[in-house]
Amino acid sequence: MRHRSVADLMTPTAVTVRPATAFKEVARLLQEFDITAMPVVDETGRPVGVVSEADLLRRRTAGGAPTAEDLMTSPAVTARPEWSVVRAARVMQRHGVKRLPVVDTDGRVIGVLSRSDLIRLFLRRDRAIQEEIVEDVLARTLRIAPSSITVDVDDGLVTLSGTVPRPEVLPVVVRLCQSVDGVVDVDNRLTCVPAAGDADRI
Repeated sequence: MRHRSVADLMTPTAVTVRPATAFKEVARLLQEFDITAMPVVDETGRPVGVVSEADLLRRRTAGGAPTAEDLMTSPAVTARPEWSVVRAARVMQRHGVKRLPVVDTDGRVIGVLSRSDLIRLFLRRDRAIQEEIVEDVLARTLRIAPSSITVDVDDGLVTLSGTVPRPEVLPVVVRLCQSVDGVVDVDNRLTCVPAAGDADRI
């Protein structure tokens, strides 16, 4: 199975500013490109912070003529292009940010991933999620008869019930279901089929 990565969803051309960029120029760029935040980068293209509309509004009430360095939130919370979208979403949630600069192996900004990019995945239809789990995860990847597991999906929450042939299969089923695009969480109610002879020892 191939699931979307940060590289698949990010905007590959990031609008950036330097620390010395003036307040009015920051505001102009945000408006011109219709974005809510952008990375502040040093002379090597590495992010040192992120400046947002909210930062501008807070500083404007205090007066003065600040630069991007005065306005920005630092350090910048970044993502890597090979990350899964689930990992990126969790980082956004943990740090309370709406946009992640995406950096390459040298730490230079190569794109931006926004929360609106991720929302497109989590708006995936429940029916499509269910079909992928049944047909791709269970039947094709794990070769488990779909009739042995019931898959219910409600607003991205997957509930698994039924039986698996071996105990070691349980965590694999759950992990693969969690990796399906659009899955918010997995409620695991699966049990394991007793091995032959277990009933005789009871």
